[in-house]
Amino acid sequence: MTEQGARRVWDLPVRLMHWGLVLAVLGSWLTRKLEGDWFAWHVRCGYAVLLIAATRIVWGFVGTRHARFGDFVRGPRAILRYLREGMDAAGQRIVGHNPLGALMVLAMLAMLLVQATLGLFANDQVFSTGPLYGYVSAATSDRLTSLHKQLFDVIAVAVAVHVAAALFYLWVKRENLILPMLTGRKPGSLLPPGAADIGPSRTLLAAAIAAALGALLWWVVRTAPEASLFAF
Repeated sequence: MTEQGARRVWDLPVRLMHWGLVLAVLGSWLTRKLEGDWFAWHVRCGYAVLLIAATRIVWGFVGTRHARFGDFVRGPRAILRYLREGMDAAGQRIVGHNPLGALMVLAMLAMLLVQATLGLFANDQVFSTGPLYGYVSAATSDRLTSLHKQLFDVIAVAVAVHVAAALFYLWVKRENLILPMLTGRKPGSLLPPGAADIGPSRTLLAAAIAAALGALLWWVVRTAPEASLFAF
C-alpha cells in the first residue's frame, strides 16, 4: 500500500541504471573469481559498466529533475550543514540525493568509468587481451592492468561504504533509501512540504542516449587494431 503523500522522485532510467550497475559490477567480479575461462564474459560486463556509467553521466545533465547533477550536487557548506542537522530538521528533508549521497554518486560514476576504460586496454596476463590492447604496448597494458586491479579494490571499499550507509539510514534514521530506488516513490513523511512528482520518466530519451553511446563503443572496438600476440 502506498503511503499517503508519497511522491515519485526517481525516474525509470535512473532505477534501471542503478541496478544495472549493481549487476554489471557483480558480474565483473564473479567472472574474475570463478574457475575457468570467463574472460569474454568479464569483457562483456565491462562494456555494460562503461555504457551504463556513461549514460548516467549524460542523464545527469538532461534527465528528470532529481536525476540531474545540478539538483543534488552541493558545496562544502551544504555538506557540513547536512552533517550537523541531518534529518533532525524539517528543512533538511531532501527529495533526491542528500549531499553525502551526491558525493558517493559522483565518486562511483567516476571510478567505474575509469575502471571500465582501463579494462579495455588490459590483459589477463595469460592469453586474453582487452579490445583496445592493440593501441598500446605490452608494457603499457601491464601497467594499466595493474591499475585496473588496484582500482577495483577501491571500488569494493566504496561499495561496502555505500551499502553500510543505506543500512544506517534504514535502521538508525528510519529512512528507507533502497525501496524508492525500486519503486521510484518516496514516502510523504520523508519529504519537505510541497514536494511534487517528477513527471514523465522520459525513458525513450534515455534509451536513445544509451543506443548512441553503445553505437560509439561498438565503432571504437570494431575499428581498433588487432592485438598482437605477446610473450612473457
